[in-house]
Amino acid sequence: MTKDQKDNLFALVKSLTKSEKRQFKLYVGRLGVNSDSKFLNLFTVLDKLKQYDEVSILKSTKIKKQQLANVKAHLYKQILVSLKLNPSHQNIRSQIREQLDFASILYHKGLYKQSLKILDKAKEMALVNEEKNLAYEIVELEKVIESQYITRSISSRADELTIQAKAISELNVIASKLSNLSLQLYSIILKTGYVKSEAESKEVTTYFKARLPKYKIKDLGFREKLWLYNAYLWYSFLLQDFKNCYKYALKWVDLFYENPAMITLNPVFFLKGNNYLLESLFFIKSKDKFDEALQKLKNVIETNQLPKDENVEALSFLYYNINTINSFFIDGSFKEGVAIIDQIDKDLERYKDRIDEHHTMIFYYKFASLHFGSGNNKQCIFYLNKIISNKSLTMREDLLCFSRVLNLVAHYEAGLDYHLDTLLRTTYKFLIQMNELHEVQKEMIKFIRKLQDIYPQDIKKAFKSLLEKLKTYENHPFERRAFLYLDIISWLESKVNNVPVDQVIRQKYLQQNAT
Repeated sequence: MTKDQKDNLFALVKSLTKSEKRQFKLYVGRLGVNSDSKFLNLFTVLDKLKQYDEVSILKSTKIKKQQLANVKAHLYKQILVSLKLNPSHQNIRSQIREQLDFASILYHKGLYKQSLKILDKAKEMALVNEEKNLAYEIVELEKVIESQYITRSISSRADELTIQAKAISELNVIASKLSNLSLQLYSIILKTGYVKSEAESKEVTTYFKARLPKYKIKDLGFREKLWLYNAYLWYSFLLQDFKNCYKYALKWVDLFYENPAMITLNPVFFLKGNNYLLESLFFIKSKDKFDEALQKLKNVIETNQLPKDENVEALSFLYYNINTINSFFIDGSFKEGVAIIDQIDKDLERYKDRIDEHHTMIFYYKFASLHFGSGNNKQCIFYLNKIISNKSLTMREDLLCFSRVLNLVAHYEAGLDYHLDTLLRTTYKFLIQMNELHEVQKEMIKFIRKLQDIYPQDIKKAFKSLLEKLKTYENHPFERRAFLYLDIISWLESKVNNVPVDQVIRQKYLQQNAT
């Protein structure tokens, strides 16, 4: 067994709750022969270890080095079987699959009538719960059994099953095409961020339209609508069309509230939909709707509507806290935001095995931006260095680029200009390599480079000149993306008017709400 597989087993053992460990021991102990088995001894040793140590394992068990791989593989399988039997891991899908297994066993024993009866109930359960892939599998088995279980109704039954199979298959094809399209669009935004030019915009639009399947909205069920809204949402995000992002994210979330049973059955999609809804409201600066949606999400998280498992718990933490931080950016209440950073940072350590590196870096960028808005420039640089020094991060090129631009500004603000020239060169080189050197970044780097040669009495004039230049890009369809990550305009206005940046953003928020 490879090292990764060994680590996977250790991680699986460490992920078990007390009740899951107890059930595993009861499960393997049901046969007396297992009480002193090698795989059970291995489980006990792994459970006690703080980190994986093969030497310690071999010393503490009767397992020989050449046996270890097989024993570990067997243990891994037994743990999964035990977890499968745990009621906490039973859901509608597992219940339907179990009925399908029972029907298959009865069929192979020649008990066709009993098998068909179970399949009919399982199919109804699958269709009610939008499990159309399972429903199709059930219909296909029904067709096989009906062809061997001869009754007088076989003619009408054949027509009924054929029509049903065709209808389910067509919806499955639509759902598959929409989910493929959604996944590809998501991949594009993770890799490159928003479109950066008219050519990219046309390319994405052509890609989207060519792969969007034909459909009639009245014929679509919950699952097909979910993937449809998902695809349109990512298309709108790529084009920075945040009003349409809000439109489709709202449709997505409302789909769940109209079908509350689906919240329990598909908690991950429910949480993701709420995250995109909040992100859209953040970009269009609708604070009242944002706070309302965030509170609604919090209420669901705190009730028993969501399944209690590690994945759902981690995603609930991720989406609720990322959007709680975003709420401070809308109205400029950065100092309030800084107050919750330490707790979230500690919790991140607890969830480090369940939250991917990409989202951890987003948290660090948000932390850095909160500190920058509060005037804590050295703390801002501290969190930005976590991103910049991460050599394994290959996703979200835009995040990497704007981290470097903010790093330059924070160094200037902190008075750490003794190696500003080096920072300017490395940032400029990085942006060129990433094909991210657009007008806003060009003007920023040009400005910071010249700052050291400007007389103190002319500083404010220089800031005002840069502000006038960048204002022209504020509503540019492709250049404005720079301001989504870093509110350079408000920072420049704070320098020109000699007031803290959080006050500038707060004043803008109050004026916007007044109108």
